[in-house]
Amino acid sequence: MSAFKIQGGKRLSGEITPQGAKNEALQIICAVLLTAQKVVINNIPDIRDVNKLIDLLGDMGVKLNRIDRHTCEFQADEVDVHFLESMEYRQKAAALRGSIMVLGPLLARFGGAKIPRPGGDKIGRRRLDTHFLGFQKLGARFDFDADSAFYTIDAQQLKGSFILLDEASVTGTANIVMTAVLSEGETVIYNAACEPYIQQLCNMLIRMGAEISGVGSNRITINGVKELGGTDHTMLPDMIEIGSFIGLAAMTKSELTIKNARVDMLGLIPDVFKRLGIKLEIRGDDIFIPAQESYQIETFIDGSIMTVADAPWPGFTPDLLSIVLVVATQAKGTVLIHQKMFESRLFFVDKLIDMGAQIILCDPHRATVIGLDRKVPLRGIKMTSPDIRAGVSLLIAALSASGESTIFNVEQIDRGYQMIDERLNKLGAVIERIEG
Repeated sequence: MSAFKIQGGKRLSGEITPQGAKNEALQIICAVLLTAQKVVINNIPDIRDVNKLIDLLGDMGVKLNRIDRHTCEFQADEVDVHFLESMEYRQKAAALRGSIMVLGPLLARFGGAKIPRPGGDKIGRRRLDTHFLGFQKLGARFDFDADSAFYTIDAQQLKGSFILLDEASVTGTANIVMTAVLSEGETVIYNAACEPYIQQLCNMLIRMGAEISGVGSNRITINGVKELGGTDHTMLPDMIEIGSFIGLAAMTKSELTIKNARVDMLGLIPDVFKRLGIKLEIRGDDIFIPAQESYQIETFIDGSIMTVADAPWPGFTPDLLSIVLVVATQAKGTVLIHQKMFESRLFFVDKLIDMGAQIILCDPHRATVIGLDRKVPLRGIKMTSPDIRAGVSLLIAALSASGESTIFNVEQIDRGYQMIDERLNKLGAVIERIEG
């Protein structure tokens, strides 16, 4: 188990460019299974989860040509569907949450698929019902073997349908869209997720020959086509990294410029950090965060305590609530953090309390943070990263803290953040990676 040893209290400065979007990559890469023609994907993040998914496609028979570290050419003209029966497939797919995204393309193009229950972060219940209910509406039949935790889906005769999603699931929407593009007739997906990553997927599929309307709304209409062609696609910068860097700058009193941030695709993210009192300037497509000695949390118009809650897009993304919580510990004022979607994602606050933060964990979904206004700096401790987002939040806390901190299990951070230690060290951080 690898660890980071961090010397806190260092101010950072300079420019940093966000990686390609992890959550977009997991669905875009699986979409290459929809065609036998070549697909080139640019701005791929060089992170553990994405690389594992690419390797899994390679094991399935997809031809891979790594043009460079962030660009790969895929051709799925000789997919070996029998690989889905192998123990190797079961083990690799079970270890990767993103493996669920292969289902839609496999059903659409090959008429069936198998998958073990996927892994991923332990942040609470992450049900798959939305995916399977959508597949069923399109005519698929599935069987779940509880003993082996293995799903088998038959989809020999897929037909378009009206689908009202029980939740605006991003991955569920993406999987159903990828299934519907090759299904016979018209499919209408209502209560669809409309995140930028879904928009990116739909626009990529349109370039491949799909007929999709309503992109960017919660009602997507798809007219199935017989086949799709190849395309080139460039992924967005990762909005979660961008939010993490904004929070890092504020916590460490640093002056940072986030380059090529695609500000037009960030939604409420800049505004939420502004409500915490963080100053930032939009300069073209860059975000400049000046060094701040202090920042004050706003209240609502009637003077009540500010609440920051997650919601489906265009609401605030749940992946940044951990960052907001950490940043609030050194602000002036009080904020209620309401994590509605995942009941275990706030359980890392005990480590922040050990560092000296004033946080009341109200229940699994809510925490009240009383900002210290930097009067009492956080102190370095030894801790373990429980998941990707909590891990980078603890890293930000450690970089701002007084003294030395050690974070164990940084493989979790590596799953979502590309060479984060090397990139931050170039800005003035002091992070030593200790291989375990």
